[in-house]
Amino acid sequence: MKRKLPPDAFDYYVGLGLARSYQAVATQYGATKGAVVALAKRERWKERLAEIEAKVRRASDERATETLEDVHARHLKAARIIQGKAVEALQSMRLATAMEAVRALELGVRTERLLLGEPSERTAVSVEEIIKREYERWLVPLEGGNASDREKDDDDAA
Repeated sequence: MKRKLPPDAFDYYVGLGLARSYQAVATQYGATKGAVVALAKRERWKERLAEIEAKVRRASDERATETLEDVHARHLKAARIIQGKAVEALQSMRLATAMEAVRALELGVRTERLLLGEPSERTAVSVEEIIKREYERWLVPLEGGNASDREKDDDDAA
C-alpha cells in the first residue's frame, strides 16, 4: 500500500542522525524508496541538510569560542588577584617572611604573561637553541666522510 509522504518527512530524515537513509524514511511512512528519492530531489533534502549541518557547526564553534574566552578571562582575573594579594602581603610583611608572597607574585605574573600570549620560560626559545638545531639539521659530511668518522675524529681530538 503506497501512501503520500507527509510534510514532516524531511524532519524525520534529519532526525535519523547517523542512521539517516531514504530507505528508513520509506519504511517509516510505508512508501517506496523511489517516492522518497523523488520528494528529496524536489525539496532539495541534501542541500537543506548541508545547510542545517553548517549552521550547527557554526553554533558549536561559537559556543566553544565563548567558552574558551570565558576560561581565559577567568584565569587572567585570578592571576591578577594573586598578584594583588601578593603585593598586599609584601607591603605588610617583614622581608624574612615575605618569600611566600614573592612566589605568589611570580606565579601571578607568569600566568598573566602566558595568558596574554607573551613568551614564558615554557614557550621562549633562545636564538642559540635555534642556530644549534638548524646547524645539526643541515650539517652534511664533506668528501664522503660519514657521521661515525667525524665522531671518531672528535674523540681523538679530545
